[in-house]
Amino acid sequence: MKLSSRAKSVSPSLTLAITAKAKKMKESGIDVVGFGSGEPDFDTPDNIKAAAIKAIQQGFTKYTAESGTDELKKAICEKFKKDNNLSYSPSQVVVSCGAKHSLYNIIQAVCEKGDEVIIPAPYWLSYPEMAILAEAKPVFIQTDDSSGFRISVSDLKKAITKRTKALIINSPSNPTGAIYSREQLREIGDIASQKGILIISDEIYEKIIFDANSHVSIASLGEDIFKNTVVVNGVSKSFAMTGWRIGYLAAPDAELITAIKNIQSHSTSNPASISQMAALEGLRNPGPAIEEMRSAFEKRRNYMAERINKIKGLSCLKPEGAFYIFCRIAKKGLSSMELTDRLLDEVKVAVVPGKVFGSDRHIRLSFATSMENIKKGVDRIEEWFNKNQ
Repeated sequence: MKLSSRAKSVSPSLTLAITAKAKKMKESGIDVVGFGSGEPDFDTPDNIKAAAIKAIQQGFTKYTAESGTDELKKAICEKFKKDNNLSYSPSQVVVSCGAKHSLYNIIQAVCEKGDEVIIPAPYWLSYPEMAILAEAKPVFIQTDDSSGFRISVSDLKKAITKRTKALIINSPSNPTGAIYSREQLREIGDIASQKGILIISDEIYEKIIFDANSHVSIASLGEDIFKNTVVVNGVSKSFAMTGWRIGYLAAPDAELITAIKNIQSHSTSNPASISQMAALEGLRNPGPAIEEMRSAFEKRRNYMAERINKIKGLSCLKPEGAFYIFCRIAKKGLSSMELTDRLLDEVKVAVVPGKVFGSDRHIRLSFATSMENIKKGVDRIEEWFNKNQ
């Protein structure tokens, strides 16, 4: 079978592949510590699970509107108003099969062959692949530890061309944990709006924030920016609901929303009815679970960052949000792919090479795992570096 050039151009998700490999090794009896997974290790809160069971028992198992139920979209609007000071109507919201699906739909709706999508690097590995699938070109703005992994206004201006269609902002960031300040976001938003470049704001980690940092939605920073932004979020990270597959987007552009609905109606149709009822319960009755998880993540972050910075051969910035440590490899001559392979093969620790995020000088460690696993895994990494200096 001859595959399309589009299909051939897309790479598999290495984070999922590494997680699957580590899981398979565990199942065969090998003691592997996994730092690869990008999902909370906590269980979905009981009230959310109960809402799903109730939906099943009441027969809420049929198709819904392709963009989600009105009740869920109303709850999403309430969440946006309460948490982000954003005013949307349910007609401006589309619920999809995860935030990844929402992002994919947006890029399919706005990009054509030859368009350019600006992506700050390091980046979540699916962003460029989504652009490529739409026959657009990903354009990277490189950042590093010295800039706190944030793009500068001057670099943004240099990256913009006549073909620039969209800019993706992810704050807090996967993989770096960087958060943009209100002032930084306003400058970025003003430039994009003046140039007519769509802002795609991925805010999936907004509830996982540490220290005195706060999340600001770029869409809340002025009417022009609001009109020019699509906000993407979901329940996967905040409520430990990765497998439920509910994400959502909101935008004031009626034409864009209609296009996204049409695309979804011919691909997945509606997100799972049962998952929608579970998400509704989470948004309406979040309870203490979000803060409990955030607090646990912060303790893990503090421990892991302190330990990493004591290992000769690695260093890291303390992430401001999300649940990843993005470690710089100080050991000369060692690529992220080589280090990843050796750590898994020699000390049975699974990490993700920074190359897939746009930096071959880093590796990503997820602290969305127990403190016991973190201690064990970091001990093994430290032992490896001590032996291989």
